[in-house]
Amino acid sequence: MQALRTGWVWALNDTTLPSGFMYLAATIDWFSRYVVAWRLSNTLDGSFCQDMLDEALGRGTPEVFNTDQGVQFTAGGWIDRVERAGVSVSMDGRGRCLDNVFVERLWRSLKKEPTNTASR
Repeated sequence: MQALRTGWVWALNDTTLPSGFMYLAATIDWFSRYVVAWRLSNTLDGSFCQDMLDEALGRGTPEVFNTDQGVQFTAGGWIDRVERAGVSVSMDGRGRCLDNVFVERLWRSLKKEPTNTASR
């Protein structure tokens, strides 16, 4: 899938932070690479992803929402919320993290690049 303009395809994913027991979910616009919404949680339940979805949809409505096949995204409640907003659901192939490469690049930057600017 290719995004031809901003606001067309948004991708959502979550990751475990290196400090442990904290989870970050983010929605990113595939065309502009803009982070539309994000949430931090100390539990990996679907509610924090759904809350972040509501925040993202409050800022706009893409034509397609892409996720991986994680349980928080395959649950009926999440899919229902996306479809009620008039958005198509697209899911990556099983075990294919590069299908959602822009969110994976965001995670790489957050985990690998220095973020403490106070010490510079």
